[in-house]
Amino acid sequence: MSNSFTRLSMATAMLTIGLIVFGAVVRVTDSGLGCGNDWPLCDGRIIPPLDNLTAWIEWSHRLFAVLIGLFGLAMLTMAIRAYRQKKQAVLWVTVVAAALFLLQSALGAMVVVLDLPPTMVTMHLGTAMLLLGALLVAGIIAWHQPPQKPTPRDNFTLLAYITAALALVIILTGALVRGSGATLACEDWPLCNGDVLPFSQGALETVHMMHRYAVLGLGVSLGMLVWSVYKTRSGALLRRISVAAFAVYCLQAVVGALFVWSSAASVWGATHVGLASLTWALLVAVCAIDTLNSRQVMQVVKEETWTQSSAVIN
Repeated sequence: MSNSFTRLSMATAMLTIGLIVFGAVVRVTDSGLGCGNDWPLCDGRIIPPLDNLTAWIEWSHRLFAVLIGLFGLAMLTMAIRAYRQKKQAVLWVTVVAAALFLLQSALGAMVVVLDLPPTMVTMHLGTAMLLLGALLVAGIIAWHQPPQKPTPRDNFTLLAYITAALALVIILTGALVRGSGATLACEDWPLCNGDVLPFSQGALETVHMMHRYAVLGLGVSLGMLVWSVYKTRSGALLRRISVAAFAVYCLQAVVGALFVWSSAASVWGATHVGLASLTWALLVAVCAIDTLNSRQVMQVVKEETWTQSSAVIN
């Protein structure tokens, strides 16, 4: 059952990345109000008119979300049946994922009805990222087996969580850059209209450049993570995932530059968001696997302490 659940959770997570990319397509093609301020219908219709491309883009995005909801329902059903007695964390994380899906759907409706407020759009994206993380964690917990050589919880674990948090913050600030109209405030890359610190140019340029500096900070943190994983962890899986996260980050940075150089071409915008989502997903996996491995150490310590205490009492 665990293998089936893990495969289902990973498939749902991949679909969620697809939904996030689709949402980026909706934004970069200005299709967010393709169905007007109507939800769940599209301008009062169940099916939008065939000659309205933006309506079909928005409507297809909604249908994609319904598909993920069905996959999530299957996950929840399987978790209730298989994980009520053992590995109950799988069930609880799946319940959290279901709640996040409902919240994301509600935020999506509010975004449309309230005419795409930037803050609400950012919350909608952030909830999607948390949903993606929860789906991955549920599958990883179901799949995870205690390692032969458990690792203690140390600075690597802390660094992994900090790096994952940075990745999420950058995704959210990227959404704010778009929502505030600062997407092309800096028309060149890596400088901003020829300046390293464009604070005197205006608020939009400052917002845009601060996002880039945050991305640079993530790169430094990821580099430290890769160095640390080879220094403190012997597991090949953690090493591969960490390196993959750094590689995807580098590709994402290149695509970000192409997005600016192409004057915000839709294809690069959607690709940029997709790679950011993948970076976040890989970092969540690193955090989850390392936490589960170190948790085994804590369990062993508790068991040994309990055994010693019992021996003293007896």
